Amino acid sequence: MGVTDPVDARLLGVVAEMGRAAVHEVAARLGMDPREAAARLVALSGSGLPLLVGVECDPNGLRAALARMSAPMSAPMSAPMGYPPQPGYAQPYQQQPVAPQYPPPQQQDPYAYQQPPSGPIRTGPPSTPFPVPTGPPSQPFPAVSEPISMWGPPQSSSWARGDQPAAGGPMDRTQPAVRATRQGKVGASLETSGLEGERLAIQLVEVVDPADYLFTAAGYRLQPGERSIVVHTELTNRGTVPFATLPDLYLVLVSPDGQSISKAPVSLSSRPPHRIGVQPGEIASGHTVYVVPEQTVISSVRWSPRPDEEALTLTWSVD
Repeated sequence: MGVTDPVDARLLGVVAEMGRAAVHEVAARLGMDPREAAARLVALSGSGLPLLVGVECDPNGLRAALARMSAPMSAPMSAPMGYPPQPGYAQPYQQQPVAPQYPPPQQQDPYAYQQPPSGPIRTGPPSTPFPVPTGPPSQPFPAVSEPISMWGPPQSSSWARGDQPAAGGPMDRTQPAVRATRQGKVGASLETSGLEGERLAIQLVEVVDPADYLFTAAGYRLQPGERSIVVHTELTNRGTVPFATLPDLYLVLVSPDGQSISKAPVSLSSRPPHRIGVQPGEIASGHTVYVVPEQTVISSVRWSPRPDEEALTLTWSVD
């Protein structure tokens, strides 16, 4: 057979020169990986060339290695007894100590070498209940004259411990807290709190009614029987918590019969609208536009952080 692979040709040339050698020695001569050299030699041996690839070992060493691999990991090792290396054999690994094998004990007396002399087994003293230490007799806690109440909403006036009475005197727990309605007139600045504890001051600067000329000047058209109203407000954030919503989100007009009118989704170029968010210490000014029936009477303007928060609502009466 002809050898066309140059690597195989070099490999066979070294083997022919050495005559008989280990695979790792042949691979070292060529600078090859021993595994690649072995694979190539086995393939060439099966192609009909006068080449025999064999394996040589130390039988006792291999048996000892197999015994170590098959033995349980928890078995303790006894006194080491190694095997001397065979002359002329290149050991590919380091010899490890091997545990000697002892013959099993005789069947007729398997525990003779460790059984103690027969006799009664001494035991400890009989068990007795462990005494439980007792402390001083329990004493009832003195009754407090007034129960401790829960804490109120954060940043509110009730954010205080119920067991610490206010400086003004004892708290009357039988009467619910009544918050005075925050009311004023056009031009007044009223104070309230936001849902996150913001300290707010809102001024109703101006109410333009009717504001049809402003509405049409911005390019809008009113339907017959409608009129427009523009409300100018300023919101001041006097606290340290940012006010993160639109200042006039729930700013409504109120009729004498209690009906509320929400703002229209339009803005006027000559009267800039509010923007979202007011940082601490800032003043936000903006205009809100309403479209109402022409005969509707407006009695007041109402602001609230949310429609169901009556305790935080501000109201301005409109003459």
